[in-house]
Amino acid sequence: MRVISLVPSLTEAVAVTVPGALVGVTDWCSHPADLGDDVVRIGGTKNPKVERIVALAPDLVVANEEENREPDLAALREAGIEVLLTEVRDVPQAFRELERVVTACGASARPRWLDEAETAWSAPERWWPTAGEGRTTAVVPIWRRPWMVLGRDTFAGDVLARLGVDNAYADHAERYPRIPMEELRATAAPGMVVLPDEPYRFTAEDGPEAFEGVPCALVSGRHLTWYGPSLAEAPRVLGEALRAAHR
Repeated sequence: MRVISLVPSLTEAVAVTVPGALVGVTDWCSHPADLGDDVVRIGGTKNPKVERIVALAPDLVVANEEENREPDLAALREAGIEVLLTEVRDVPQAFRELERVVTACGASARPRWLDEAETAWSAPERWWPTAGEGRTTAVVPIWRRPWMVLGRDTFAGDVLARLGVDNAYADHAERYPRIPMEELRATAAPGMVVLPDEPYRFTAEDGPEAFEGVPCALVSGRHLTWYGPSLAEAPRVLGEALRAAHR
C-alpha cells in the first residue's frame, strides 16, 4: 500500500501499525518523530497540495470530515484517487474508525495499541482532587484573538466528559463558537478552564492570566484531540494535568 495521510493523528496510527505504508503526510504531522525523509510533505490539513498528492500516486488517502476540506477531497477523487473519509465525534467512534483506517492501510491484525487504548478508556482513572467530588464544568478555549471554545458534539468534549469534566458549552448551537471574554470569565468562574497547547498554543504565560482566580489546567492537545496511539495514555496524562490545576 501507498498511503497519504491528511490528518496528524491518523498519520501516527498508520505509521506505527503499518510501517512503510506512508508516502506523504501533512506539514503538521509530528508523530512519530522518525517518519523519515522519504515521506513527502504535502502541505497543510486545510490547504494540501493536490497536484503533489496526485504525483505520488497513492493507493489511498486518509482524511477526516472535520480536519479536511471537501473541495480538496473532491479534487482527489476526480483525479481517480481513493479517499477514506473518517468522522470522529466521540471515543467509541474513534476506536471504530481507527480500526477501519489501519485495516484499509494493510494491517494484518488489530494493533496492540488499539486494544490498550480501549482498555484505558473502559474505566478511566478519576481525576478529581477532593473526596466526594464527582464532576466539574469547564470552559475549553481552543483559540485566542478571537476567543473560541469547544461547543457541541466534539471528540475533545467527549474525552473530557469521560474524565468527569463537563463542557460548559456542550449545548451551544455551534461546534466551535466565538464567545466574548466577559461571558467566558463568568461561565468559567464556578468550575475551571482547560487550555490545550493546540491548535492555539496556550502556555502558563499565555491564557491563564485571562481567568484570574479560576483553576486553569494546561493540557496536551495531542492527548485531548488526537485519536490514535496517544489514546492509550491520554486518561493518565490528562488526569494528571487536571489534578495539577487544583493543587
